[in-house]
Amino acid sequence: MTTRDVMAKAMSEEELLSCVVDLAQLLNYRVAHFRPARTAKGWRTAMTGDAGFPDLVLANGQRVIFAELKAEGRKPTRAQWDWLAALEVKPVEVHVWLPTQWLSGEIERVLR
Repeated sequence: MTTRDVMAKAMSEEELLSCVVDLAQLLNYRVAHFRPARTAKGWRTAMTGDAGFPDLVLANGQRVIFAELKAEGRKPTRAQWDWLAALEVKPVEVHVWLPTQWLSGEIERVLR
């Protein structure tokens, strides 16, 4: 196992989110992320509509990117895949990003 693999496994979705948001803002993207909140009924995100909306919406006037972020070894839920499939129309881009892609520079390449 490489150092990158170890670092990727240790990176949480929250840490990945922070890195991607910081980079996107540095590259002049508008960023939208809807944070879930803990309620008496568990975690809820204030929204109306179908569950599974992607974690991030990034736009810079030339591109619109919807991205679902996952920790290493985790996969999107069926509802998340359904949203990504519905959003995958040209010229919109959809991605599932993992810490491995952050550490390899892939996310930065996509955003640039």
